[in-house]
Formats: sequence, C-alpha cells, structure tokens
Amino acid sequence: MIRREGGFLSFLVLALLLALLPPGGFSAWTWTEGLRWSYLFLISMFAVFLLAPASAWLGVRIGAMDLPGARKVHSAPVPRIGGAAVYLAFLAAVVRNQQFSREIYGILLGGTIIFLLGFFDDWKGLPARTRLFWQTAAALSVTFFGLHLSLPADLPFSRTIATVLSVVWLVGIVNAFNFMDGIDGLASTMGAVCALLFLGIGWKSSQYPLSFISAALAGACFGFLRMNWRPARLFLGDCGSTFIGFILGCLALYGSWATDNPAVSLSTPLLILGIPIFDIIYTTISRLRNGSIKNLREWLEYAGRDHFHHRLMKLGMSVEQTVGFIVVLNICLGLGAWNIRHTASTTGTWLLLAQSVLIFLVVVALMILGREVAAEKGRTK
Repeated sequence: MIRREGGFLSFLVLALLLALLPPGGFSAWTWTEGLRWSYLFLISMFAVFLLAPASAWLGVRIGAMDLPGARKVHSAPVPRIGGAAVYLAFLAAVVRNQQFSREIYGILLGGTIIFLLGFFDDWKGLPARTRLFWQTAAALSVTFFGLHLSLPADLPFSRTIATVLSVVWLVGIVNAFNFMDGIDGLASTMGAVCALLFLGIGWKSSQYPLSFISAALAGACFGFLRMNWRPARLFLGDCGSTFIGFILGCLALYGSWATDNPAVSLSTPLLILGIPIFDIIYTTISRLRNGSIKNLREWLEYAGRDHFHHRLMKLGMSVEQTVGFIVVLNICLGLGAWNIRHTASTTGTWLLLAQSVLIFLVVVALMILGREVAAEKGRTK
C-alpha cells in the first residue's frame, strides 16, 4: 500500500503558496526581497509531496512497475512513473511565475515531448529508434524557439552548426541522466544539485529567468527524494530521468556563462554536468572496446552494470554512500565552475580547470578499480 502521510499538509501548504498573490503576501515579499527563487522552489517541492503518492498509485493501477531482476538493485516491484510528479510540479512552479520568454516556451514544449515519450516508454515500452526520433524532435523544437549554442556570427553556416551541436548536446544529456538513474535517489539528487548550481550562478549574474527555472527543477527533484531515497517507494522512470536531463541541458544553453572568455563559457556547464557526461562517454567507449554494443540502437537499449555508481558499489559502498560520494564530486566540480567565473587571471582559470581534470582522473581510477574488483569476484566464484 502506498504511504500518503503528510498529503493533507502538503496540499494545504501548496494551496497557501499558490493563493498568496501580489500585492501582499509571501509571493510579493519574496519578489521585493530578491528571493523569488525560494518561492518557486517551495511551490515545486510541496507539489511533488502532493503528487508523488498519486503517481505511485497510478503506476500500480496501470501496471507501470519496475520488476526485480539480475541487473536491478531492488528486490520488490516499484512504480516507475514518478517523473509525472516531477514534471507536473515543475510546470506548476513555472506557470505560477507568469514570466514567459520565447525560449521558455520552447523549453516547456520540448520538456513535455520528452516527458510524454518517457511516460509511454515506462508504460508500454518503446523501441530505441522511436525514442531517438522524438528526443531529436524535442531538441529541435527548443532550437526553433531560439535556444541553441552561441557561435560567432561570421562563422560559415553558424546557425546550422549551432542547431546540430545543440541537438547532439540535448540528446546526449537526456540519455546521460537516464543512464545515471540506476540506484535509489541518485538521479533526483544529482538533478537537485545541478539545478541549484545553475540557480546560484544565474542569480549571482542577474540571470533571473534562468534562476527561476532552475529553482522549479531543484524543488521538484528535492521533493521527490521523500519517496525515492533508499529504500525507494517510487522511481523516476524514463519520464523523470530524461525530463530532468533535458531541462538541465536546456539550462546550459539558456545561461550566459561568459561573454569575453570562451574557456569559461564552455567549461561552466560542462563542469556542472561533468559526472553524467563523463559516465556516458566512459561507458560508451568501454562497451565499444569490449564489443558489448555495435550500433546506436544497441547503445540506447544496453542495460549493463558498468556505470560509475555500479563500479563504486562493487568496491563495497552502499547505495547511500555511493550517492553521497558522487554528489560530493559533483559539488566539487560545480564549485570549480562557480569560482572560474570570478578568477581574474588566465593562470587561475587554467589551474581550476587542471583541478577538475584531476577530479576526473580520480573517477577514472575508481572506474578501473571497480571493473578489476568485479572481474576478480567473477573468477573466484
């Protein structure tokens, strides 16, 4: 039976937050005090508190369940459409904010496509080719609304190149976060941390629309941990993990990270999303080398236990320790991204980038060690 404690309190708090319209009230106070992001964070978080039990009930009702298996770390069926609560809570906060630019309309449209695609995949199952087609369509819809990489205007075919690179970026981040969703609480925690890092940098640099979207996503991810922390009673599913990845990928394109320093502009979102990016690149290369995958379809469908979080668990870490360790690494990279924007000297910039490279070398060492430990255990059985 799905636990619903706190549901009435969550409903009451959410109703109060939505009802306090300017002028006057908490909403207006957060606006005048420069804390609007906190208002949107709370709306999203309490909306998830209210919607997550309903998502779990719906998952049981329609049979969208994640069953135990050889490649799973849970031992009982768990509903896997928790992403519905994250999506609806995010939407509620963004709509309540009542500030829509052309780019935000594109983000909402593309995010809705990604969510619906993931929902039907969690419910009925979809072939890899269909998933890739609609992921590409969602990414293209974002670029149609003007959200894409910024390239020099004098570069030949700059708009076409920017569109292609933006689509590749968004599809890559979508699948990177989907691959990260392998143990309880990891994808939702990472989503919250990455969104908070974007929020902090955006607010500090007066990019308020970026901060508002980040706050809505961070609140939804944080609120979802109430039912997703180990032992999870509800999974994000593809509809949640891919949606979170898509919005984070859009935030990376939406932000203005540095106007006069290409190294800083490029490295800031790469560092914030560094762990999932590294994981997908490393595992892809590893699988190609050992022959586990041979084409794009196999890459999308392959479900192995060779991701970073799996390797850490093979080293003896618990699920909670694994999530904590990965989050600490991500925070270290994110703080590097934060500081690199305020480093006046070129030398300081490159030293911070070198520090990030050293962190990734530690990750590589742990990946290799985890593989060797797993191989050794396999030989001794």
